[in-house]
Amino acid sequence: MNLPRFYCREALSPGAHIELPEPVARHAVRVLRLPPGAPMVLFDGRGGEYPAHIERIEKDKVFAELAAWREVERESPLAVTLVQALQAGDKMDFTIQKAVELGVRDIVPVESRRSVLKLAGDRAAKRVAHWQGVAASACEQCGRNQVPLVAPLERLDQWLARPADGVLRLMLAPDAEETLAGIVPASQVQLLIGAEGGLDPQEVIAARQSGFRAVRLGPRVLRTETAGLAALAALQVLWGDFRGE
Repeated sequence: MNLPRFYCREALSPGAHIELPEPVARHAVRVLRLPPGAPMVLFDGRGGEYPAHIERIEKDKVFAELAAWREVERESPLAVTLVQALQAGDKMDFTIQKAVELGVRDIVPVESRRSVLKLAGDRAAKRVAHWQGVAASACEQCGRNQVPLVAPLERLDQWLARPADGVLRLMLAPDAEETLAGIVPASQVQLLIGAEGGLDPQEVIAARQSGFRAVRLGPRVLRTETAGLAALAALQVLWGDFRGE
Protein backbone atom coordinates (compact mmCIF):
# COMPACT_ATOMS: atom_id res chain seq x y z
CA MET A 1 0.00 0.00 0.00
CA ASN A 2 1.39 3.39 -0.98
CA LEU A 3 1.96 5.83 1.85
CA PRO A 4 0.12 9.18 1.83
CA ARG A 5 2.25 11.91 0.24
CA PHE A 6 2.01 15.59 1.12
CA TYR A 7 3.59 18.70 -0.35
CA CYS A 8 4.97 21.29 2.10
CA ARG A 9 6.00 24.61 0.59
CA GLU A 10 8.46 25.46 3.36
CA ALA A 11 11.92 23.89 3.10
CA LEU A 12 12.19 20.57 4.94
CA SER A 13 15.24 19.07 6.66
CA PRO A 14 16.22 15.64 8.02
CA GLY A 15 15.15 14.96 11.60
CA ALA A 16 12.99 18.08 11.79
CA HIS A 17 9.86 18.33 13.93
CA ILE A 18 7.34 20.44 12.04
CA GLU A 19 3.74 21.56 12.15
CA LEU A 20 2.04 20.49 8.95
CA PRO A 21 0.50 23.25 6.83
CA GLU A 22 -3.19 23.70 7.60
CA PRO A 23 -4.49 22.22 4.31
CA VAL A 24 -2.19 19.21 4.69
CA ALA A 25 -3.17 18.71 8.34
CA ARG A 26 -6.85 18.94 7.50
CA HIS A 27 -6.59 16.41 4.70
CA ALA A 28 -4.44 14.02 6.76
CA VAL A 29 -6.71 13.97 9.81
CA ARG A 30 -10.20 14.81 8.58
CA VAL A 31 -10.15 13.13 5.17
CA LEU A 32 -7.67 10.27 5.54
CA ARG A 33 -8.23 9.99 9.32
CA LEU A 34 -4.57 9.30 10.01
CA PRO A 35 -3.81 8.66 13.71
CA PRO A 36 -0.68 9.58 15.68
CA GLY A 37 2.21 7.41 14.54
CA ALA A 38 0.85 7.05 11.01
CA PRO A 39 3.63 6.99 8.37
CA MET A 40 3.67 9.37 5.42
CA VAL A 41 5.99 10.95 2.87
CA LEU A 42 6.65 14.70 2.74
CA PHE A 43 8.33 16.69 -0.03
CA ASP A 44 8.99 20.40 -0.53
CA GLY A 45 9.31 20.51 -4.31
CA ARG A 46 13.07 21.03 -4.22
CA GLY A 47 13.86 17.42 -5.06
CA GLY A 48 13.84 14.24 -3.05
CA GLU A 49 11.47 13.26 -0.26
CA TYR A 50 11.32 12.56 3.48
CA PRO A 51 9.76 9.57 5.21
CA ALA A 52 7.85 10.95 8.18
CA HIS A 53 5.20 10.08 10.74
CA ILE A 54 2.57 11.97 12.69
CA GLU A 55 4.09 12.85 16.05
CA ARG A 56 0.99 14.25 17.71
CA ILE A 57 -2.36 15.86 16.99
CA GLU A 58 -3.57 18.92 18.92
CA LYS A 59 -7.08 20.01 17.93
CA ASP A 60 -6.64 21.31 14.36
CA LYS A 61 -2.84 21.14 14.47
CA VAL A 62 -0.79 18.16 13.30
CA PHE A 63 2.89 17.74 14.07
CA ALA A 64 5.23 15.41 12.21
CA GLU A 65 8.76 14.11 12.62
CA LEU A 66 10.91 13.72 9.52
CA ALA A 67 13.45 10.97 8.91
CA ALA A 68 16.45 11.11 6.56
CA TRP A 69 16.13 12.71 3.14
CA ARG A 70 15.85 10.27 0.23
CA GLU A 71 17.15 11.14 -3.21
CA VAL A 72 14.12 9.87 -5.08
CA GLU A 73 13.09 11.44 -8.38
CA ARG A 74 10.47 10.46 -10.90
CA GLU A 75 11.14 13.16 -13.48
CA SER A 76 11.19 12.48 -17.19
CA PRO A 77 14.44 13.11 -19.08
CA LEU A 78 12.27 14.90 -21.63
CA ALA A 79 11.64 18.50 -20.59
CA VAL A 80 8.29 19.56 -22.05
CA THR A 81 6.78 23.00 -21.52
CA LEU A 82 3.04 22.97 -22.22
CA VAL A 83 1.89 26.31 -23.60
CA GLN A 84 -1.86 25.98 -23.13
CA ALA A 85 -4.42 28.51 -24.32
CA LEU A 86 -7.06 29.20 -21.67
CA GLN A 87 -9.86 26.66 -21.59
CA ALA A 88 -13.39 27.21 -20.29
CA GLY A 89 -14.92 25.62 -17.20
CA ASP A 90 -12.79 23.16 -15.28
CA LYS A 91 -10.87 22.00 -18.35
CA MET A 92 -7.72 23.85 -17.29
CA ASP A 93 -7.71 22.04 -13.94
CA PHE A 94 -8.06 18.70 -15.72
CA THR A 95 -5.38 19.50 -18.29
CA ILE A 96 -2.86 20.67 -15.68
CA GLN A 97 -3.50 17.70 -13.40
CA LYS A 98 -3.06 15.13 -16.14
CA ALA A 99 -0.13 16.96 -17.75
CA VAL A 100 1.73 16.77 -14.43
CA GLU A 101 1.00 13.04 -14.23
CA LEU A 102 2.38 12.68 -17.76
CA GLY A 103 5.64 14.36 -16.76
CA VAL A 104 5.32 17.92 -18.05
CA ARG A 105 8.15 20.14 -16.79
CA ASP A 106 6.42 23.55 -16.92
CA ILE A 107 3.02 24.97 -17.85
CA VAL A 108 2.46 28.35 -19.48
CA PRO A 109 -1.20 29.48 -19.58
CA VAL A 110 -1.82 31.98 -22.36
CA GLU A 111 -4.81 33.97 -23.53
CA SER A 112 -5.47 33.38 -27.22
CA ARG A 113 -7.97 35.03 -29.53
CA ARG A 114 -10.35 32.08 -29.31
CA SER A 115 -10.12 31.61 -25.55
CA VAL A 116 -13.61 31.72 -24.08
CA LEU A 117 -12.25 32.32 -20.60
CA LYS A 118 -10.89 35.83 -20.02
CA LEU A 119 -8.83 36.67 -16.95
CA ALA A 120 -7.00 39.78 -15.80
CA GLY A 121 -5.52 41.40 -12.69
CA ASP A 122 -6.20 39.81 -9.31
CA ARG A 123 -8.57 37.30 -10.87
CA ALA A 124 -5.81 36.02 -13.13
CA ALA A 125 -3.30 35.86 -10.27
CA LYS A 126 -5.73 33.90 -8.08
CA ARG A 127 -6.46 31.46 -10.86
CA VAL A 128 -2.76 30.87 -11.52
CA ALA A 129 -2.22 30.26 -7.79
CA HIS A 130 -5.08 27.76 -7.91
CA TRP A 131 -3.52 25.98 -10.90
CA GLN A 132 -0.20 25.83 -9.05
CA GLY A 133 -2.05 24.07 -6.25
CA VAL A 134 -3.54 21.65 -8.75
CA ALA A 135 -0.02 20.86 -9.98
CA ALA A 136 1.20 20.26 -6.42
CA SER A 137 -1.73 17.96 -5.65
CA ALA A 138 -1.02 16.01 -8.83
CA CYS A 139 2.58 15.54 -7.67
CA GLU A 140 1.31 14.15 -4.36
CA GLN A 141 -0.74 11.59 -6.24
CA CYS A 142 1.72 10.54 -8.95
CA GLY A 143 4.92 10.43 -6.89
CA ARG A 144 6.80 13.40 -8.32
CA ASN A 145 8.98 15.39 -5.91
CA GLN A 146 9.55 18.41 -8.13
CA VAL A 147 6.46 20.55 -8.70
CA PRO A 148 6.11 21.96 -12.24
CA LEU A 149 5.87 25.73 -12.37
CA VAL A 150 2.66 27.31 -13.64
CA ALA A 151 3.81 30.59 -15.16
CA PRO A 152 1.91 33.88 -14.83
CA LEU A 153 -0.82 34.33 -17.41
CA GLU A 154 0.00 36.41 -20.48
CA ARG A 155 -1.24 36.94 -24.02
CA LEU A 156 -0.11 34.42 -26.59
CA ASP A 157 1.29 37.08 -28.92
CA GLN A 158 3.44 38.45 -26.10
CA TRP A 159 4.77 35.01 -25.25
CA LEU A 160 5.52 34.25 -28.91
CA ALA A 161 7.65 37.38 -29.13
CA ARG A 162 10.23 35.83 -26.80
CA PRO A 163 13.26 33.95 -28.22
CA ALA A 164 13.05 30.17 -28.44
CA ASP A 165 16.64 29.59 -27.18
CA GLY A 166 17.10 26.51 -29.36
CA VAL A 167 14.15 24.60 -27.93
CA LEU A 168 12.10 22.43 -30.29
CA ARG A 169 8.73 24.13 -30.78
CA LEU A 170 5.70 22.08 -31.82
CA MET A 171 2.01 22.85 -32.30
CA LEU A 172 -0.77 20.47 -33.25
CA ALA A 173 -2.66 20.86 -36.52
CA PRO A 174 -4.93 18.17 -38.05
CA ASP A 175 -3.85 19.13 -41.58
CA ALA A 176 -0.11 19.26 -40.87
CA GLU A 177 2.22 17.31 -43.13
CA GLU A 178 4.68 16.34 -40.39
CA THR A 179 4.17 13.73 -37.67
CA LEU A 180 6.03 13.27 -34.41
CA ALA A 181 7.62 10.09 -35.72
CA GLY A 182 9.31 12.07 -38.49
CA ILE A 183 10.92 14.67 -36.24
CA VAL A 184 14.44 14.34 -34.89
CA PRO A 185 14.16 13.70 -31.11
CA ALA A 186 14.94 16.57 -28.78
CA SER A 187 15.44 16.81 -25.02
CA GLN A 188 13.55 20.11 -24.65
CA VAL A 189 10.18 20.78 -26.26
CA GLN A 190 7.66 23.60 -26.14
CA LEU A 191 4.20 22.31 -27.03
CA LEU A 192 1.57 24.88 -28.06
CA ILE A 193 -2.11 23.92 -27.75
CA GLY A 194 -5.01 26.17 -28.74
CA ALA A 195 -8.26 26.78 -26.91
CA GLU A 196 -11.71 25.63 -28.01
CA GLY A 197 -11.76 26.14 -31.77
CA GLY A 198 -7.97 25.91 -32.02
CA LEU A 199 -5.56 28.71 -32.78
CA ASP A 200 -6.63 31.72 -34.83
CA PRO A 201 -5.08 31.78 -38.34
CA GLN A 202 -3.05 34.87 -37.43
CA GLU A 203 -1.79 33.09 -34.32
CA VAL A 204 -0.73 30.11 -36.42
CA ILE A 205 1.24 32.45 -38.68
CA ALA A 206 2.85 34.15 -35.67
CA ALA A 207 3.69 30.77 -34.12
CA ARG A 208 5.34 29.60 -37.35
CA GLN A 209 7.34 32.81 -37.53
CA SER A 210 8.59 32.20 -33.98
CA GLY A 211 9.82 28.72 -34.87
CA PHE A 212 6.87 26.43 -34.22
CA ARG A 213 6.43 23.40 -36.46
CA ALA A 214 2.94 22.05 -37.08
CA VAL A 215 2.48 18.31 -36.50
CA ARG A 216 -0.49 15.99 -36.61
CA LEU A 217 -1.25 13.07 -34.32
CA GLY A 218 -3.70 11.31 -36.60
CA PRO A 219 -6.73 11.80 -38.83
CA ARG A 220 -9.09 12.94 -36.08
CA VAL A 221 -9.61 16.43 -34.66
CA LEU A 222 -8.91 16.44 -30.92
CA ARG A 223 -10.54 18.70 -28.36
CA THR A 224 -8.34 21.17 -26.51
CA GLU A 225 -8.47 19.09 -23.31
CA THR A 226 -7.43 15.98 -25.27
CA ALA A 227 -4.83 17.39 -27.67
CA GLY A 228 -2.12 18.41 -25.24
CA LEU A 229 -2.40 15.27 -23.14
CA ALA A 230 -2.32 12.99 -26.19
CA ALA A 231 0.74 14.80 -27.51
CA LEU A 232 2.48 14.59 -24.13
CA ALA A 233 1.86 10.86 -23.94
CA ALA A 234 3.12 10.39 -27.50
CA LEU A 235 6.27 12.40 -26.78
CA GLN A 236 6.98 10.32 -23.67
CA VAL A 237 6.59 7.13 -25.70
CA LEU A 238 8.87 8.35 -28.49
CA TRP A 239 11.50 10.33 -26.58
CA GLY A 240 10.74 10.19 -22.86
CA ASP A 241 10.43 7.70 -20.02
CA PHE A 242 7.46 5.76 -21.40
CA ARG A 243 10.00 3.82 -23.46
CA GLY A 244 10.97 1.87 -20.37
CA GLU A 245 14.70 2.28 -20.84
